[in-house]
Amino acid sequence: MSGILYVVGTPIGNLGDMSPRAAETLQKADFLAVEDTRVTVKLLNHFGIKKSMVSYFEHNKFIRGEMICQRILSGENCAIVTDAGMPCISDPGEMLVRQCYDNNIKVVVVPGASAVVSALAISGLPTGRFTFEGFLSVDKKERRTHLEEVRNEKRTMVFYEAPHKLNATLKDMFNTFGERKIAIVRELTKIHEEVIRTTLQRAVNDYAENLLKGEIVLVIEGAKPSDEAVFTVEEAVMMAKNLVTTENISLSEACRIIAKQTGLKKNIIYKNIVERDDSSEL
Repeated sequence: MSGILYVVGTPIGNLGDMSPRAAETLQKADFLAVEDTRVTVKLLNHFGIKKSMVSYFEHNKFIRGEMICQRILSGENCAIVTDAGMPCISDPGEMLVRQCYDNNIKVVVVPGASAVVSALAISGLPTGRFTFEGFLSVDKKERRTHLEEVRNEKRTMVFYEAPHKLNATLKDMFNTFGERKIAIVRELTKIHEEVIRTTLQRAVNDYAENLLKGEIVLVIEGAKPSDEAVFTVEEAVMMAKNLVTTENISLSEACRIIAKQTGLKKNIIYKNIVERDDSSEL
């Protein structure tokens, strides 16, 4: 008789968030599929669980998944966990779930902490409808393409981000979205948990050099309805000037790009920048 794959959520920081059912499932499973054995063994030791583990991550997920499925088909029960939070959400475990279904293997979820939902809940932004966009690409062009694709998304958007990429991401978001409300949520459930409720423009200025530490979730206000003015001239001016600085392109080219994004006329953006720069020199 075939075994079962258990998708088990684990704490994202505070070990007190581990549910009794999750601990019991890990204890009863025949083996565990884990993202990093060094991380998971600390969790197991904390709860006094001794269990054999199979390393399962992005670069071995297909071949290792086939092996895991064969073991489950032979009658063993497997529990998959990630380093923190819910496996299979923006995580290679989604392939293992598909492979299990392809092999008619039963999949059972044991819910746990989720950084997406936790950050959204304390962001102070609308939660009735939202979209999870995961991690943005490290490639600058792909990152901007992704942001451009969701520029008109009206639902609240949730992104994961690494601290060392935060400033570049905030700049790209401001240049694409214009001024929006944003909640920068970091170190969820840990000692230094923090929610920074601000705007994209202020965030770009505040964190140009003051780097934040820890794991970060960005919760961003969705686009306003199309019949409302989404961008002001002031926002377009800031976006164009940021583009000149970050991309080392001409002012004219920056105004052309921002005009396309905002719907404002290129000559109006250009004129406002030139006039303001001239007046600042007086």
